[in-house]
Amino acid sequence: MEVLLSFFANIDWSEIWLATGDTMTMLFGSLFFTVILGLPLGVLLFLTSPRQLFEQKGLYALLSLIVNILRSLPFIILLIVMIPFTVLITGTSLGVAGAIPPLVVGATPFFARLVETALREVDRGIIEATQSMGASTRQIITNALLPEARPGIFAAITVTAITLVSYTAMAGVVGAGGLGDLAIRFGYQRFQTDVMVVTVVMLLILVQILQTVGDKLVVHFSRK
Repeated sequence: MEVLLSFFANIDWSEIWLATGDTMTMLFGSLFFTVILGLPLGVLLFLTSPRQLFEQKGLYALLSLIVNILRSLPFIILLIVMIPFTVLITGTSLGVAGAIPPLVVGATPFFARLVETALREVDRGIIEATQSMGASTRQIITNALLPEARPGIFAAITVTAITLVSYTAMAGVVGAGGLGDLAIRFGYQRFQTDVMVVTVVMLLILVQILQTVGDKLVVHFSRK
């Protein structure tokens, strides 16, 4: 027991819980805006893609190019490149507020692609049946496409949330706060192995919870 206590001698649990709260705020704040922006972008990508309802090759190519560029840019580079824009929006590039804009920009294209993939899995016959009943574009999207794609969309949200957890950890490099910042400042720079171990375990627990909840939602909304 004494050996265990001596190993965790550097742990300040109040600071750990504060950092966990910051990570949760960054995660769910950025996930909210990612879904709000990424869902319509994913729908637009699907609708304008070849052989779909509103095929627009030029628009689809442009959207795909933008999405692919943002997806391929390493997040740590995106964090640095976006500092002036982040300061313009939030007034700071540090802390939780300074992390959310790059988190959203980094995750939205990723989520949009996952949404597009989920919509492609919808049986085309359902869309055609909805069209034959005289449904408007809005009704096709809200009454056919999105309800049928719900399991895939919830799976996409789960994958995106887990990706955002790793992004929040990387955001600690630029002083964004959270568990990643704690791991870098104390675990890495001050060689406090116990702090590094605890922050990694906390992140693993968070990922496991997200995956479990996401899997249950996918099963719940899947057809029996």
